[in-house]
Amino acid sequence: QVQVVESGGGLVQAGGSLRLSCVVSGSLFSMNAMGWYRQAPGKQRELVATITSGGGTNYADSVKGRFTISRDNAKRTVYLQMNSLKPEDTAVYYCHSRWLSKDYWGQGTQVTASS
Repeated sequence: QVQVVESGGGLVQAGGSLRLSCVVSGSLFSMNAMGWYRQAPGKQRELVATITSGGGTNYADSVKGRFTISRDNAKRTVYLQMNSLKPEDTAVYYCHSRWLSKDYWGQGTQVTASS
């Protein structure tokens, strides 16, 4: 059974930084495509960043230059470093893992950037 568990959310002032972590168990992590998504109140869930098994990355235009996604296969963990946070980054952030054509989601972690 694949489990996806996020951590690292919190409250930060605008301009501050946070790092989210996501640990995946129950799959061959190094082969998983991983991603971070977010959902703000009243809005649809949107892609933030993705990273392939080979380390290729992709970012939403709204976070380019501020957020960095990375992975440590030995620790079965994917990270999202978020710098220069803005109030509009406030949302629940979800970790996504794709393994053998199936999608797995974490429970989400709240990120709040106050103005």
